[in-house]
Amino acid sequence: MTEQRLPASADLDALSIDQALRLINDQDATVAATVRGALDAINRLVAATVTALRDGGRLIYIGAGTSGRLGVLDASECPPTFHSDPDQVVGLIAGGDCALRRSSEGMEDDPQGARAELERLNVAMHDVVVGIAAGGTTPYVRGAVTMAKARGAVTALICCTQVNEELASQVDHLILVPVGPKVVTGSTRMKAGTATKMVLNMITTVAMVQLGKTWGNLMVALHASNAKLRDRAARILMRQTVLSRDDAMRLLDLAGGSVKLALVMALKNLDAPAAARLLDRHGGRLRPVLGPPR
Repeated sequence: MTEQRLPASADLDALSIDQALRLINDQDATVAATVRGALDAINRLVAATVTALRDGGRLIYIGAGTSGRLGVLDASECPPTFHSDPDQVVGLIAGGDCALRRSSEGMEDDPQGARAELERLNVAMHDVVVGIAAGGTTPYVRGAVTMAKARGAVTALICCTQVNEELASQVDHLILVPVGPKVVTGSTRMKAGTATKMVLNMITTVAMVQLGKTWGNLMVALHASNAKLRDRAARILMRQTVLSRDDAMRLLDLAGGSVKLALVMALKNLDAPAAARLLDRHGGRLRPVLGPPR
């Protein structure tokens, strides 16, 4: 299905700019509904991911081409967004990091291509390995998922077409988002890429929220390491306390740049070590300590 032609875009090269833009937008508007149809399967995968991360395991994305780039992107956004360990969510792409900028599509045909990386990471039972393949057939991805399963990892596959029962039986979690043919035939970067990005965002965002990385919808796990993040952290502190901007900045420094720690220090009138101990007793979650944010 991912390689079929879309009748609505059969005359794409004859359309005006406005017509082409509206066509693409109309097609993109169908993606969210398709992803909604996969929510039950995504739910089960996120639950498994939360369990794995709590047990010290990792979430590992594996893909080739556009799919691989999207996995690496989602993984690389976790540390700045949630102050997670860079090794907690990992993105692997066929051809290595150089394939992020320069196409290395030929590497996707090797079913053993990920073996060295899986061995280097020592993939094991507490890990969740998610293969990303729009058409569901990429040998690099299929081989990697098979190897990960043999090593005891929880496995999943995200693809944008219907698959046969044999493939479905090879993974623990199958995420199907059959978006149909794209405006440019076979271009994964279009509807399939949009759907994949949405699913990956859901997986990591909800998993990190479950791990206590937010307070309400506030990004409290961030580490104020540059001017933009210090400003964001100060605004959170000012909104949740009676502190002035200068006092919020000073408290942030006393907390070593940790917004969570600064909030507990301010609202519980504790020093940094006592605030840290209180947070630890509640698994790093602010709601049990401070209630809901205002």
